[in-house]
Amino acid sequence: MTPKSAAAAARATVATVYGYPRQGPNRELKKAVEGFWKGRVTSEDLGRTAAELREANWTRLAEAGVHEVPTGDFSYYDHMLDASVMVGAVPERHRAAVEADALAGYFAMARGTQDVAPLEMTKWFDTNYHYLVPELGPDTDFTANPAKQVAELKEALALGLTARPVLVGPVTYLLLAKPAPGVAADFSPLSLLERLLPVYAEVLADLRATGAEWVQLDEPALVQDRTPEELEAAAHAYRELGRLADRPRLLVASYFDRLGDALPVLAKSPVEGLALDFTEAAAANLDAIAANGGLPGKRLVAGVVNGRNIWINDLEKSLSTLGTLLGLADRVDVAASCSLLHVPLDARAERDIDAEVLRWLAFARQKTAEIVTLAKGLAQGTDAIAGELSANRADLASRAGSALTHDPAVRARAAAVTEAEKHRSQPYAERAAAQRNHLGLPLLPVTTIGSFPQTTALRTARADLRAGRIDEAAYEERIKTEIRDVLAFQEKAGIDVLVHGEPERNDMVQYFAEQLSGYLATQHGWVQSYGTRYVRPPILAGDISRPEPMTVRWTTYAQSLTTRPVKGMLTGPVTMLAWSFVRDDQPLGDTARQVALALRDEVNGLEAAGTSVIQVDEPALRETLPLRAADRDAYLAWATEAFRLSTGGVRPDTQIHTHMCYAEFGDIVQAIDDIDADVISLEAARSHMQVAHELADHGYPREAGPGVYDIHSPRIPSAEEATALLRKGLEAIPPERLWVNPDCGLKTRGWPETRASLENLVAAARTVREELPGRAD
Repeated sequence: MTPKSAAAAARATVATVYGYPRQGPNRELKKAVEGFWKGRVTSEDLGRTAAELREANWTRLAEAGVHEVPTGDFSYYDHMLDASVMVGAVPERHRAAVEADALAGYFAMARGTQDVAPLEMTKWFDTNYHYLVPELGPDTDFTANPAKQVAELKEALALGLTARPVLVGPVTYLLLAKPAPGVAADFSPLSLLERLLPVYAEVLADLRATGAEWVQLDEPALVQDRTPEELEAAAHAYRELGRLADRPRLLVASYFDRLGDALPVLAKSPVEGLALDFTEAAAANLDAIAANGGLPGKRLVAGVVNGRNIWINDLEKSLSTLGTLLGLADRVDVAASCSLLHVPLDARAERDIDAEVLRWLAFARQKTAEIVTLAKGLAQGTDAIAGELSANRADLASRAGSALTHDPAVRARAAAVTEAEKHRSQPYAERAAAQRNHLGLPLLPVTTIGSFPQTTALRTARADLRAGRIDEAAYEERIKTEIRDVLAFQEKAGIDVLVHGEPERNDMVQYFAEQLSGYLATQHGWVQSYGTRYVRPPILAGDISRPEPMTVRWTTYAQSLTTRPVKGMLTGPVTMLAWSFVRDDQPLGDTARQVALALRDEVNGLEAAGTSVIQVDEPALRETLPLRAADRDAYLAWATEAFRLSTGGVRPDTQIHTHMCYAEFGDIVQAIDDIDADVISLEAARSHMQVAHELADHGYPREAGPGVYDIHSPRIPSAEEATALLRKGLEAIPPERLWVNPDCGLKTRGWPETRASLENLVAAARTVREELPGRAD
């Protein structure tokens, strides 16, 4: 960097982030919100906790050297739900609750009540974060309600900070919305853009009056393939917002992939800045900006630090990218590629990870430091950060040369996989006949997805074991008691294919990661999945193998207690990748094959021990689908191969199940077919059996269980409600291929609601069976 360019950068370059983890260092927000739901925390106390967490986040960011902190990204539950409140898009069924008590109504929209269903929930692009889907129709009237956004901006400004409100952009908001119940399926929410823009104008004016110099409008939907009409809608939206006289400067942000055809649209718009992703998935943005003739007259916020993974940044590589960008925009600032919501808070809290490996990790606080270092280097030159660059080179070399990342035996086995190993030995029709003869199940068999409620007694026992208050033998007796109780309930309720309830498991990915070589587990690496549901994604750091059986013992014990089939429960290879922080030093397909081979050993071990039904869950198959259509075939090829490699070694009469939930399945129906599972269970309650019709339209030939019980809501579905959904399912799937099950596992639910809901499911199945011609119980 020349002295002149360094001086120019010093005048302009700032460090910033788009968003920050909300939960607090000890998940204070989760505890406060759940306390509010239970009536133990008042709304005032909840508000104080939230304000303290926001202040702590902003203060820490500022002290670390972040020049411009985000506001409005904090949420009690979900930022898309916050956007719906901001624009007044409250469904009719929730309006009375919202008007009576705004906070209670907000949570009713998120979770539902016994009498009113919640908003549908689905995945936020290709992440494991879930958002609440706006419900819109031709009669939707938007009204501005920027109280939250204005209040949080005031809080930050009162601390003497430079703050930038962050809002979901109007185009993304509409593109992610769905037609409300009762609205024609072909209704396009984007047709409401003209009605929505004046509301955004009012919000922007209020933020400007409060003191906002810049406002960030997030438009990640524009990194997906968009039609000419959608791109014109984006152009129109930002022409109109850009022309407003009474507004702050606008920073339009995209992330998760390359901007593509939307880049020239936004570059030509009268907004003052663009924020783009420049990590590996979106590296094409750099060449696209250059081909576009740069961004003259605009601020560019460069997301060069990966906001979605936990590996340290290659500082020299990022500085090279930033240096190139300096010549393409009037001002270049430094940021993470997206909100840091998607990573844990602080790697320094981890005490059980080897010190050498810890050098390779960067959570939100470490990423913030990287951003600040890069901004300093860009502004002042590399001599100003020579020490940081030297340490970074050493840490990168440590990882590259580690024995953890290269196991010759694992690599040799993966290289030797044959085509025959990737397929079952017989086609589905022959397998189905063998399985019906072997299992003897009724029409519309009832099952659950796997987990049952994690009781207080069980959690206490697990804590007592960790603290040394009980020994392993006492803990295992507690596990056996839980399994016996779960099986007894299922048998009494009339469930046909049982599960052992997974009382020994902490999380569906972490449990397996802790038993596979090459994975690392964290103690404090919590990341929000949805609402108050936080997970600790393990770290896939090296080559993967299975040293010993992982689930065979407890599945076999459960089967010994009943004559009904007990499903073995495993997490599939794609989900093991998607819900982990995956290694970035080799192709994902190579890593998936390693995990698949480890799971194949477990599947074969379960079958050898007498398990006749084995479920390999793949809820993340759709979630991990690349955002651009051009990238999808390659992904689906290795993803479906990995599933088949996991399950291809069993006998024809062993029934393989899989499970997927909370995603748009229409995009992957062919892949669902290609994985060749005998039975698939899918989320369908909130989406009103949409997936059943998608399967039928595709001609899906195997068995399916579209869920009839939404487990992400505390409400208990009545037998009549479940019966209606089953009848709707039968419109698409014939009875000999239809299963009855909840949407997802029951780990997060309480026993009273679980018991009542499952009893209603069984009653519904019996009612519908009796309606079938020539029924067979």
